[in-house]
Amino acid sequence: MTSIAFIGLGNMGLPMAFNLLKANFDVFGTDLNPDFVAKLMEAGGHGCPSIKDAVVKADVVVTMLPSGTIVKNVYLGEGGVFEHAKAGTLFIDSSTIDVASAREVAAAAAERGFDMVDAPVSGGVTGAAAGTLAFMVGGTVTAFDRAAPILDPMGAKIVHAGQAGNGQAAKICNNMLLAISMIGTCEAFNLGRKLGLEDQILFDITSAASGQSWSLTSYCPVPGPVPTSPANNDYKAGFATALMLKDLRLAMEASETSGANTPLGEHAKDIYTTMNDQGHGGVDFSGIMKMLDGSL
Repeated sequence: MTSIAFIGLGNMGLPMAFNLLKANFDVFGTDLNPDFVAKLMEAGGHGCPSIKDAVVKADVVVTMLPSGTIVKNVYLGEGGVFEHAKAGTLFIDSSTIDVASAREVAAAAAERGFDMVDAPVSGGVTGAAAGTLAFMVGGTVTAFDRAAPILDPMGAKIVHAGQAGNGQAAKICNNMLLAISMIGTCEAFNLGRKLGLEDQILFDITSAASGQSWSLTSYCPVPGPVPTSPANNDYKAGFATALMLKDLRLAMEASETSGANTPLGEHAKDIYTTMNDQGHGGVDFSGIMKMLDGSL
């Protein structure tokens, strides 16, 4: 049985680890929060008090961590993954971090003879629980081919984006586009209301016209047209504003270092910064609708 060390059992990591257990992998998990470790054990996994204990016999290490700094420390730091992993271990980092950090850790892994992929996800907590995440994977073809069977129980779509760091690049480009399109969708509904259009009528027209987008048809930011959208649940987060802002900041950092011109991305970051700074970081990112109409 393949042994998997899972480091980072938070809101995303824990349900991902559950899906690996359901696929009959042997999962050894560790997290700074002992409650998450206890939940893994209740589901049939093995709780570990340290990175060393989780990693030392693992065939695969999966990480889901909050930042590039933490990822580098977990892999490169004293007592970290590289120090204790056995030869031939495969590393999968599903954190959403900056491209430069992803490439730095991948290069360090390659220098030590390890295969590694960056495999950030799209789909949120709901997708993590359902095993329907989309994985954007950066790394060598060999590393991708090794990682795909591990990612499969956790995701519905697995795409090889190219070299190390390209998974992170794809993630931040996608989420920058999502943020921009959501703001535009909210502005359209706000204007429509001011002009006397009913939300459902505007939805019916734009969803079948050139204004159609995922932000409109799958995640509509007004109550009614899409029953499963957070707008119908008082904008409780499927994807929190604070998380969208994190991704936009990563995108703008990458834009600056690469020399890309992304004025709408920068403006979207400013709008989500305002919403977050007003104390609404836990509200779903489609809650921009409420900020625009003054009800937030």
